[in-house]
Amino acid sequence: MTHRISRRARVLSAGAAAAVLVPVLGTAAATPAAAATAQVKCVSAQPELAKKLTKDITAALKNRKGTIAVGLYDKATKTTCTLRGTTSFDSASVVKVTVLATLLWDAKKNNRYLTDRESSLAKAMITKSDNNATSTLWRQLGAGKVKKFLAAAKMTKTVPGSGGYWGLTRINVNDEQKLLSLITAPNSVLSDNARAYILKLMNQVVRDQRWGTPAGAPSGVKTHVKNGWLPRATHGWRVHSVGAFKGRGHDYTISVLTHGNGSMNYGVDTIQRVAKAIHKDLTPLTQAPQRYAPTDTPKEAAVPVPQS
Repeated sequence: MTHRISRRARVLSAGAAAAVLVPVLGTAAATPAAAATAQVKCVSAQPELAKKLTKDITAALKNRKGTIAVGLYDKATKTTCTLRGTTSFDSASVVKVTVLATLLWDAKKNNRYLTDRESSLAKAMITKSDNNATSTLWRQLGAGKVKKFLAAAKMTKTVPGSGGYWGLTRINVNDEQKLLSLITAPNSVLSDNARAYILKLMNQVVRDQRWGTPAGAPSGVKTHVKNGWLPRATHGWRVHSVGAFKGRGHDYTISVLTHGNGSMNYGVDTIQRVAKAIHKDLTPLTQAPQRYAPTDTPKEAAVPVPQS
């Protein structure tokens, strides 16, 4: 049986909802949707920088569709920005950095170097986003070792994909930023040689996969990136990019995770809007620097998933 609600009842109901929200939000224009909207939050040893980043990242995301999570940390200015830090996403290919970190962590525990075979697989996995290489290493390690690495890295909300579907590992911005921190600073989890090796491969990603967080990075800043995308029936396209950047007096990491994109290119554009705003605010040079312009035809490996 269908129940119809009169137009007057609907109007009164909406008005009542608005009335409840007004005292909390302090504006008569508030709506339930506005109340649920996550806000970019930045803190810094340079308060004006935090204010500018908050404003510019928010502007970059204005009217963008889908669910977007952002993480930024700059060691030089002690600046942190977060948006939906705990929201969970299917990892797609960005989990390949975790796979490599696990491989190196496990090798360190067993006091050994990578074999030539492992090095070849690792290089293909990161620089070309090779899925077969990733699957081979994932099977070698097993979900158990991946989980042990995640525990050591304190990436407590990252959940390895089941059934061998590593691309369906559940990740969030906070944990991705923890991983990037381990890769870019001395720690007890990854050796200095391991960190240098990961950064080396992330710096050698092929041109058509160097989109996303490097967009807008100025000349003189060394870039390291790993991206991922995956279309599924639910949440549309997942499009992600994580990167580490060093130079011009800064040492910073950026993670942008998205889903609910109508197309791959839409997600890429969203990420690059955020990246350009961040790079510009951290390096506001008086003389316009040459800034990195990603390819117009971005590519990435679509990871294996179960048939729906």
